[in-house]
Amino acid sequence: MTVTPSRLPRGDEDTEDDAGAEAGGGAGAGTRAKADTCAQASAHADSDSVPPLPTPRTSVPPPGTPDVTPASRRFLAKATLVTAVLTAAGAVLGLARDQALARLFGAGSETDAFLVAWTIPEFASTLLIEDGLAFALVPAFSLALARRAQGAPGDPVRALVGSTLPRLSLAFVAVSALIAGTAPYLVEALAPGLPDPALAVDCTRLTAVCVLGFGLAGYCSAALRAHRRFLAPAAIYVAYNTGIITAMFVLGGQWGVRSAAAGVAVGGALMVVVQLPSFIRELRRKAPVAAEPSAEPAEPAVTGALVATVLLFALCRQSQTLIERFLASTLDAGAISHLNYAQKVAQIPMTLSMMLCTVTFPVVARALADGDVERARNRVERDLALATCVLLLGASVVIACAPQIVELLFQRGAFTPRDTAATAAVMRVYALGLLGQTLTGVLVRSYFSAARPSWYPVAAMATGIVATSWIGAWTVGPWGVLGIAAANASGITVTAVVLLAGMGPRSVPVRVRRVLGELSKPVRAAVIATVAGTFVAEQVPAAVPGLAAAGTTAVAVFVLLAWALDAQGVVPALRSVRTLTRRLTHGRTR
Repeated sequence: MTVTPSRLPRGDEDTEDDAGAEAGGGAGAGTRAKADTCAQASAHADSDSVPPLPTPRTSVPPPGTPDVTPASRRFLAKATLVTAVLTAAGAVLGLARDQALARLFGAGSETDAFLVAWTIPEFASTLLIEDGLAFALVPAFSLALARRAQGAPGDPVRALVGSTLPRLSLAFVAVSALIAGTAPYLVEALAPGLPDPALAVDCTRLTAVCVLGFGLAGYCSAALRAHRRFLAPAAIYVAYNTGIITAMFVLGGQWGVRSAAAGVAVGGALMVVVQLPSFIRELRRKAPVAAEPSAEPAEPAVTGALVATVLLFALCRQSQTLIERFLASTLDAGAISHLNYAQKVAQIPMTLSMMLCTVTFPVVARALADGDVERARNRVERDLALATCVLLLGASVVIACAPQIVELLFQRGAFTPRDTAATAAVMRVYALGLLGQTLTGVLVRSYFSAARPSWYPVAAMATGIVATSWIGAWTVGPWGVLGIAAANASGITVTAVVLLAGMGPRSVPVRVRRVLGELSKPVRAAVIATVAGTFVAEQVPAAVPGLAAAGTTAVAVFVLLAWALDAQGVVPALRSVRTLTRRLTHGRTR
């Protein structure tokens, strides 16, 4: 790739706004530059025998057309804020769900049985909402919107829905029925050492219904995000966890832990309900009239090869959970529960760090659909920097304050101090793999954002799964659940390294050396912040004061060091806070 801007884009620069300006006064020069960039990218890709990045469109709609205007920094900030607030609300409800599960059913064999069935919604959410299907549908809808804006005959968006939604719905129903019918065999395969397989079978049959709900919810989410509608998609986990919590408290006395499984099915339906009005509204929206009809032949937006690659990647990624449950089922009762509670809390920083990428993935996909490779690359590099800083800040607090966090969240009812100690130890080990989890989540989007099938991410994830399996089998004997957590962290880190090494013509061509140089800054800050926070936490072992003191220490040390090191993801955030403070102060004194 011959396009090499002089430096890595800083967070306070607005590439998207600049691109929009070029579309007005300097449209001709901007289009020629993009054409040169993409022609060189295609030639490079052909030489490596990989699918080329999309070529630029020959018909550029007038400035101001909603479907093609590049996302501004202000819009991204608003969309990220909406996503952040609702994601945080969903995460809080997720913690309340886990707290209710721990309080009502503890961390024994009954909870283990439900958590085996919980594998189904975990797989379904990854395959159909968070990763798999979204990687295929968001770029497909982005391409359809680009064709609509270029004056393609008919309405490409409605045509895409008509050709994909009925078939996918039938597939979701068939998979739900298959899981329910084969539940005894699935339980035996997932957890052969489970003491009460009958209870796990009942829970699995109830959770199987969520495949249909999650599939339709994921489809609506992908369509709405491609249309730059983020409110309803961000609210789905609020609805989902509300359904589970309500079912546990309403039906728990009669159904026991089966009530949680029923809540999964109810929550899946609610995820569709909250998005359906917005989805229907966007389908009814009339297509804008473009300046010139496009003469380009329409290519299939969603191909079998694309769906196969994204689903196989997501399946491989989620199979880490299968390995954990399989190995933990041979340990003492409660091992699966400790792994589950530790993972749920440890992944909160990763969830927060990926919020921006959820918003910008349609931006990257649309940039590639319009042939703007440079804008897509700049966006991915910014996402890597910011997501890493957010993740490492959270991971520092999680590792330093693990005992206090677990005690504060779960130690009540049937959840004992022994469970707290075991879960906190596992959580600290899990947190070591969070950087790999976040890098994998950001990088894989660049491989699939061009709506082209790519088998490289599948191979990278398979490599990580092999590492997880071998390390887990080797360490589970001497280390127990800690060995399983270490295997998980090691495997996903291997995947992230392989994905980063393969960046180039297969994906959005980020500059790997510069990215690694930027990532090293928050990593160094996080190591020192974790040590400082852990020291304070050991001096104040009580839950609330210890968490407050150690958490504040870890955050302060991280921010100061990252600022001193000029970390790309931290400095713009501090500047934004300072600007907002000045505006508020100015508003009060006027």
